Amino acid sequence: MASTSSEGDATAQVLVVDLDGTLLRSDMLYESFWSALGQSWQAPFRAASALQGGRAALKAHLAGASEVDAASLPYNDDVIAYVSEWRAKGGKTALVTATDSAIASEIATHLDLFDEVHGSDGDTNLKGEKKARFLVERFGAEGFAYMGDATADLPVWSQAVKAVTVNAPDTLRRNAAKAAGEVEHLGTAGTALQPYLKAMRPHQWLKNLLVFLPMLAAHQFDGGTIFAALLAFISFSLVASSVYVLNDLLDLAADRAHPRKRLRPFAAGTIPIAHGTFMAAGLLGLGALIALLVGGNFLLLMVAYYVLTTAYSLALKRRLVIDICVLAGLYTMRILAGGAATDLPLSVWLLAFSVFIFLSLAAVKRQAELIDAANRGQLEASGRGYQVDDLPIISMIAIGAGYVSVLVMTLYVNSPAVLELYSVPEALWGVCAILLYWVTRMVMKTHRGEMNDDPVVFSVTDRTSQICVATMFGFAVLGTLI
Repeated sequence: MASTSSEGDATAQVLVVDLDGTLLRSDMLYESFWSALGQSWQAPFRAASALQGGRAALKAHLAGASEVDAASLPYNDDVIAYVSEWRAKGGKTALVTATDSAIASEIATHLDLFDEVHGSDGDTNLKGEKKARFLVERFGAEGFAYMGDATADLPVWSQAVKAVTVNAPDTLRRNAAKAAGEVEHLGTAGTALQPYLKAMRPHQWLKNLLVFLPMLAAHQFDGGTIFAALLAFISFSLVASSVYVLNDLLDLAADRAHPRKRLRPFAAGTIPIAHGTFMAAGLLGLGALIALLVGGNFLLLMVAYYVLTTAYSLALKRRLVIDICVLAGLYTMRILAGGAATDLPLSVWLLAFSVFIFLSLAAVKRQAELIDAANRGQLEASGRGYQVDDLPIISMIAIGAGYVSVLVMTLYVNSPAVLELYSVPEALWGVCAILLYWVTRMVMKTHRGEMNDDPVVFSVTDRTSQICVATMFGFAVLGTLI
């Protein structure tokens, strides 16, 4: 905490605290919008209709259409400590915000820090000049200290006896000092890039290496094919990151209730939700531009991928069985995209194998979530259509689909197509054996609660899985060189 003046007499004035970006490391307008969208895909259209009545009407509509848990929101601990200290000295406090009064009241009730609370009422958007006039009428000119974080707070600070800025940039700090006779600054306006990179989930880009599989399966390693596959990988990664950002915005409540996912940047409030909205659009646009350069067929597949993943985020992930089928399809679409980018035909063997192996991994993912829920004493996985009692069936799907993928691989080894690509196709039996072991081990590790939320990411970091992949690759290479 840095201060440019004395703290003043806390008992003489009321401390008025703003909500968005000040008490809360988030913005309730965006919070309520994304919560409403998570409830219904029609939310944007209803919000647009409500906006015709003004921003206050929009906020009132979203407050009713959303489900925001005040207890799980990312609060600013420094602000809470400051308000608590003010009250301990005998001062009064008030939460006054442009957020709808219904949400503001829920937050105030949860924190139990404020003597009174005021918010937008559906007709008046309590922000800027309107907030300043309201506070003067309520407490008198210079009858209150005001804590805020935005340029819109300058009219309020000009009427306050003291200005307290929260995580404000240097320019706003200087302007706040000019607006009020006394000023104090909390925190800094850091702009670290790491949370933004984390929100893009670059570790998940490993899945997009599947676009190279058609090239590897066909043994086509010329410069043009490699370059096309590389562009496809970049495009897919950008579009996938756009989807990850969108999914995080839709899953804010579920992520905050999860012991690990609550640390994700948007759930934790380390990135403003407003930035996430622009990130999702920007990443999608850049990925689509690169897809256009790759070719028309690839672009169409990217459009289909984005539509399907958006449908998954909005609704399909909560549908029993459909969700794991969609996940398997999304993995397979990466292989289809690789074929479209490189103009290489895909064999029925490759597609059949991919469908079953990815169905197995999707079931492992759900199995891991259910076991995690059971360990936390819950009856179902948050935001999913499964109950803990479904674990035996999900486990059977995981191991059954995995074994079918091994069967497809063994039939492929005995097909005439293998003779055209491998001088010693018998070496591929080693791939089948290792794959059988790996599938069984993945299900067992998950059953014991040793799997994280994503089996693909687990495989990359798991030493045994790394050895299995390297060994299978070695058998494949051996079959072409002997």
